[in-house]
Amino acid sequence: MNHWLVKSEPIKYSWEKFNKEGRTFWDGVRNYQARNNMKLMKTGDLVLYYHSNEGKAVVGIARVVKEFYQDPTTPDPNWVVVDLEPVEGLKRPVTLEEIKADERLKDVGLVRQGRLSVMPLKPEEFDRILELAAN
Repeated sequence: MNHWLVKSEPIKYSWEKFNKEGRTFWDGVRNYQARNNMKLMKTGDLVLYYHSNEGKAVVGIARVVKEFYQDPTTPDPNWVVVDLEPVEGLKRPVTLEEIKADERLKDVGLVRQGRLSVMPLKPEEFDRILELAAN
């Protein structure tokens, strides 16, 4: 299993809305590196859900339920989506400041490539963020 982090502005698509809907396709990705990451996502992979711009915190865990396919919001064949479903909210959000301050997370894409909207996480990085959320 692989681990990922996806970013969404809460004003556009919040964790709360995602939970209410129960499933979504992850669209709007217009960066080739993020798109390539989505193409690597497999059914069952776990995904941390990050609120960008407002909040700037990891707020929940999702799961990939359908692997990449053509983005239905554009006729351009270069762009794809994956389907995600919420798994659970975190006990408490883990802020970007906390992630940046944690030596074990210094190489996380969120720190090194802050604008990337879909990024891989090492299993130990994923676990560390969950550990921080439990405290």
